[in-house]
Amino acid sequence: MSRPSPTAAPDAGDRASAPLASVLLVALVVLLAAGVGTTTLAVEPPDPPPAAAFDVDADASGRIAVTYLAGDPLPVEDLSVRVRVDGSPIAHQPPVPFFAARGFESGPTGPFNSAWGGSWEPGATGAFSIAGTNTPLSEGSVVEVRIVVDGSVVATSEVRV
Repeated sequence: MSRPSPTAAPDAGDRASAPLASVLLVALVVLLAAGVGTTTLAVEPPDPPPAAAFDVDADASGRIAVTYLAGDPLPVEDLSVRVRVDGSPIAHQPPVPFFAARGFESGPTGPFNSAWGGSWEPGATGAFSIAGTNTPLSEGSVVEVRIVVDGSVVATSEVRV
């Protein structure tokens, strides 16, 4: 019986399969990279939230006034407000805009009022009063107000009552 010598050349069929497998592997990698690149370039980055600065004033009667100091005009329909007293969210958050809402006295002013038209712009003040059925304010309470546009917090301001 004759054994092939260790230096014998491989069969011609073996030689063709290695380059073919390499070409197919490279083609697969190129196709995958092209697909990922196309998908990545097709997705637009989100717009940054608008920049804004506010001042908050509050008193023990439950009135909270928010003055827009500087920044981009904010569309009221995209706006929400979150209020915390002494680090905890109040029981009922103010809907924006509203006239009468659970947990609040009727008749907010400025952009919090449903009769407000347009955007909230620097210089304008909006106010609302927390009702007795909501979280009360008292002397020494710390009130934090967050202004949120399209789910992004654009400003946070706090004041001690």
